[in-house]
Amino acid sequence: MSSERLAAAAPVREATAARPAPRPGIWLPIATLWWRELVHFYRQRSRVAAALGTPLLFWLLIGSGFGRSFRPAGDGQAGYLEYFFPGTILLIVLFTAIFSTLSVIEDRREGFLLSVLVAPIPRSALVLGKLLGGTTLALLQGLACLLIAPLAGIPMTPLRAAEAAAVLGLIAFGLTALGFFFAWRLDSVQGFHGVMNLVLMPMWLLSGALFPISGAHAWVRVLMLANPLTYGLAALRRTLYEAPPADTPSLALSAAATVAFGLIALAAALWQTGRPSAGGAA
Repeated sequence: MSSERLAAAAPVREATAARPAPRPGIWLPIATLWWRELVHFYRQRSRVAAALGTPLLFWLLIGSGFGRSFRPAGDGQAGYLEYFFPGTILLIVLFTAIFSTLSVIEDRREGFLLSVLVAPIPRSALVLGKLLGGTTLALLQGLACLLIAPLAGIPMTPLRAAEAAAVLGLIAFGLTALGFFFAWRLDSVQGFHGVMNLVLMPMWLLSGALFPISGAHAWVRVLMLANPLTYGLAALRRTLYEAPPADTPSLALSAAATVAFGLIALAAALWQTGRPSAGGAA
């Protein structure tokens, strides 16, 4: 009798053994990579200090240097410290996004990236986990700077803070996705910094952070209007100021352009990781 049962159970065991192991869901890998990015970044205190302290130092030195000799149109009696403050927050978000996407290169060197790529999870989970981690870090750093807005002469209310946080989240996501796109292609930290200085820093300089669009030469205005960070900064100004500079694009246009920038950068990051020879990681 026992032999008959064993013979009957054999096909069941064979079918079970032949059945492929179930693939894990996408949300657990995303959450795991997201949490790893946060822990990895905040364990490196020098990067936290550089991402937060350097822009604040720029704000104090450059803003105090210009003083009240620079008054953007539409700002009334506002000084340069107040005008430059949103650009400082944008720079903090940009620096944090750059530092967070450096982990892509470091993970490749340490072999962690290869282990994730051979795991039975879609590559989109890797991309989204990294991007959400970098976005969260950049958003937290930006919100930390936002706490000192009253010192810059910008009164804050809960509604303004919530609107500014939403805008910062959109900007952070787009910048992190753009940084991921370049980091995936490179295997050198020095090369990554060079590309970022060539791409992201000019984007920040031409966003209206240092000077308004109306005061620039015609060819510079064209570059500023084509710059996606111009609209991210404009949306941030719209949420912080009751009377933003007169040349600031509308909130609807700025928000739409910022969302489009994030979606395009996300699509580029997903496309890059899907390439067989991307960054030599596949």
